[in-house]
Amino acid sequence: MVIKVFIATQSGSTAIKKKQQDVMGFLEANKIDFKEMDIAANEDNRMWMRENVPGEKRPQKGNPLPPQIFNDAQYCGDFEAFFNAKEDNGVYGFLHLTPPPGSKEANQAEILQNGETPGDHTPNAENIAENEGQTLVNGKDSDPTGEAEETGEEALKTGDQEVADPVTEDEEEAQESDDES
Repeated sequence: MVIKVFIATQSGSTAIKKKQQDVMGFLEANKIDFKEMDIAANEDNRMWMRENVPGEKRPQKGNPLPPQIFNDAQYCGDFEAFFNAKEDNGVYGFLHLTPPPGSKEANQAEILQNGETPGDHTPNAENIAENEGQTLVNGKDSDPTGEAEETGEEALKTGDQEVADPVTEDEEEAQESDDES
């Protein structure tokens, strides 16, 4: 299977040039074999690309713009789809290729194949609390035994009665000097 990247070597658009460079640079850096298919210099390439981009992927007006990416004759997508796959560590899937062993994409595929979800190995507050014998209620610690020390605002409440805010030493000295005057 050969990855074909349809490009325009003589494009006047810097945006198209940057997108083409991004795709080809990524493929080269990751040692993914591909073939450049120039639509500016070869009319057959231009016609083949236009005919093989699926109808739902075509722009409402005009023709599809490069880069367009295929795996042999199978359409993979345009730059936007490539960019999204790259952001999601899913380029090999996007290209319809098997990811190399040890890659993030291969590890994700292995986790999903084993019936696990990628989040199963990520510790979160609830998992940590369960491992430490605590219970979380609405994302906050709760103490079902009532044996934990009260801290912060919880210390200001005892039963149904509220206790006045504690006064700091500075506030106490200020009150004393006001009382003396």
